[in-house]
Amino acid sequence: MKVVLFGASGMVGQGVLRECLREPSVEAILSVGRTPTRQHAEKLREVLLTDLTDLRNVEDRLRGYDAGFFCLGISSAGMSEEAYRRVTYDVTVAVAQTLARLNPGMTFVYVSGAGTDSTERGGSMWARVKGQTENALLRLPFKAAYMFRPGIIQPLHGIRSKTRAYRAAYAVMWPLIPLLKWVFPNSLTTTERVGRAMIRVATVGAPQRLLGTREINELGK
Repeated sequence: MKVVLFGASGMVGQGVLRECLREPSVEAILSVGRTPTRQHAEKLREVLLTDLTDLRNVEDRLRGYDAGFFCLGISSAGMSEEAYRRVTYDVTVAVAQTLARLNPGMTFVYVSGAGTDSTERGGSMWARVKGQTENALLRLPFKAAYMFRPGIIQPLHGIRSKTRAYRAAYAVMWPLIPLLKWVFPNSLTTTERVGRAMIRVATVGAPQRLLGTREINELGK
């Protein structure tokens, strides 16, 4: 399987990249993003771009992939809906439209979030925009598309979030992780399980298109 990965330098993307590098069935990985991964492996190639909405100059490098993993995302804190939508919806859909056109047999996986609003009419701004993004992706002519909706994601293997607020939250939460796993087993997953689950749905599929933490953990065992 050949994988194109967007957002490999972020917390979730780092985890997905790690699992792809470790998985023998993944023979080639193309990382596309604004920041280098600083990883070196024979099956890894990288494309660095400043504007991810315009892939025209690299389209020849985006053909021939079996799976597309989209792990880019930002916090909505302090952002207007217009600004958040420009990053969350516009970039994601522009990338996905290009990949669907170049690779009609591709399976596309998008990292969304628990609480996403598929109706697009709820009171939470970020949930509406994520819902709009998911719905747009599900309409594209991919072989299959899956929306991952994880809750809390525990970073493993030295992976850290690039967002300072998230790093602080994880530092506070870390001693409570075992308790959270016990009390709320379906609210917490790990970067490792997310990566493994993505590979699995790209390989054999899943019963539903919207996958929450419970399903991600089951697929990523």
